[in-house]
Amino acid sequence: MSEEIKKTNDKVKGISFLFLGSALLGMSAIFVRYSDSSPSLIAFYRVFLALPFVYLWVLMEGKGINLGLLRNKKIFLLLLLSGFCFAVDMSFWNWSITFTSVANATLMANTAPVFVVIFGIFFLGVKIKLSFIFTLLLALIGVFLVVLPGEESMVFGDSLGIGAAIFYAGYILSIKELTSALRPAKTLFLVTAVTTLCLLPISIMEAGHLGISIGELSILLVYAIFSQTIAQGMITSGISKVSAHLSSLVLLMQPVAAAFYGWLLLQEMLSPLQIFGGFIVLVAIYLATKK
Repeated sequence: MSEEIKKTNDKVKGISFLFLGSALLGMSAIFVRYSDSSPSLIAFYRVFLALPFVYLWVLMEGKGINLGLLRNKKIFLLLLLSGFCFAVDMSFWNWSITFTSVANATLMANTAPVFVVIFGIFFLGVKIKLSFIFTLLLALIGVFLVVLPGEESMVFGDSLGIGAAIFYAGYILSIKELTSALRPAKTLFLVTAVTTLCLLPISIMEAGHLGISIGELSILLVYAIFSQTIAQGMITSGISKVSAHLSSLVLLMQPVAAAFYGWLLLQEMLSPLQIFGGFIVLVAIYLATKK
């Protein structure tokens, strides 16, 4: 009985962490919009500046990082995979923000649960059901309705958002595997470090430098604390306590929060057709993650 209570408490804690983390992560698009740096440079400083703060969390959990665990081939490969996926996800998503609205970019990026299910089918041996195919088609119809009202630049931005979703799905699945072997703080710190290394050459090639002003540094420091340290910290803790599918479902709080912040701070509006399309996508994602 006590084991059942523990499982229930862990589930409640996990969902709560994911919900609050997603609500905070919805602010990310606002920071990206207010920043004057290139998309990859923004992503680089988000993870780089967060490293000391995440490491404080590691110290609060207990001992520091034992690099000997990197000798474990599975953990090492999962760290590389998760760091790479997160680096590409952030680069694509930051670029999408510059070509489409906050709500569209975040909504497209949050089709990730569909890809979590797809990867589960093809890589984890989950059997395909006709009901799932229907749900996936429903999601694609919703995505089409969201993208359709936009001009060419909007379509390009929305497409980048979908690309971000694919890599974010890989990130969620790899984080779930890592947190089964490592504590959440160590997982987030090591993944953040790998992501920083992945984004370093991309940022230099895109921007040609790593220099930023004091004002820009202030914006990106707050961004790193809110989005990478606090929000991703909560999300990593949540993923460690519940399944990847349930995690991806609760993370759908993010596009709702982002749309609210976009309306509140950027005066962005959504057309009725886009709102309807977004509703279809959210319903389809919910159905897909329930399979």
